[in-house]
Amino acid sequence: MNGEKVNNYVSFIDDDHEEKTQIVEEKSIIKNLKNTKAYLIEIYGENLGKKIEIETDRVIIGREARCNIVINSTSVSRKHAMIYKKYIDMGNHHSMYSFWVRDLGSTNGTYVGDQPINDIELMNGDTIKVGSTIFKFIIGSDIETAYFEEIYNMTIVDGLTEIHNKRYFLESLEKEISRARRYDRPLSLIMLDIDFFKKINDTYGHLTGDYVLKKMSQVIKDSIRREEIFARYGGEEFSIIMPEAPKKSAVTLAEKVRQLIEETIFSFEGHVVPVTISLGVSALDKSISSALELIAFADKNLYRAKHNGRNCVVG
Repeated sequence: MNGEKVNNYVSFIDDDHEEKTQIVEEKSIIKNLKNTKAYLIEIYGENLGKKIEIETDRVIIGREARCNIVINSTSVSRKHAMIYKKYIDMGNHHSMYSFWVRDLGSTNGTYVGDQPINDIELMNGDTIKVGSTIFKFIIGSDIETAYFEEIYNMTIVDGLTEIHNKRYFLESLEKEISRARRYDRPLSLIMLDIDFFKKINDTYGHLTGDYVLKKMSQVIKDSIRREEIFARYGGEEFSIIMPEAPKKSAVTLAEKVRQLIEETIFSFEGHVVPVTISLGVSALDKSISSALELIAFADKNLYRAKHNGRNCVVG
């Protein structure tokens, strides 16, 4: 087979977190891997959209300046995680490799998807969470297409919660208002906020806060209809656009969602975190002239819900 040479050594981190070099037989990558590249794309963090090619046999992620990927955050250990190539002997002096990620004994752990890991093989599209930073792993021969698809997704999807973002929400609300006006159909909006979210962050840490945001988003997403648009409006505030729904139906859904979150168990790293939400509802009528006005009415009712003691619905 045709192939290209690779180094006859592999650097790695041993169980004591010390860098070692292991001598291996000279091998060549088989032809179907010749044009394959692998990248990390930062989908949530300070360098949103940054693309990092994995060019060496191992890449160290951590807070230390000597790391290949530096994340300057107290939630990240000095040497936090390693992405590395694991070679598979195919015989006849040929090999294939796969990409793996290993936690390096970090304080806060490394997550693939939502699961803490020790050492696991990476698949195309996996998300890797180091501290509060999230990377997406992409691999393939047409890497540029995959990259630009991911960049587009980042314009409409929030990287942490994996629901729609504020930009998509505002564009969708404008469209739904126009459609409701054109066909004389009802339209309602729910704005909701996590109660005492700052206290959750201060008490349990920002990683627990991230977990609460993500789990709450998934619970709500699974409880609404496909045509309803759920989005992260900003911070701990979220929104649900309800086409074809009068205000009474929106209040009913809001109460259902409120009760669902109150009954959900939020457990992270041994801590059970009590989570409740407050919700405000508004509905389109002739007195409302814009999307921002509809949001303002829902936000006003959300403020009233908080003033009334939180964990309630005002509409």
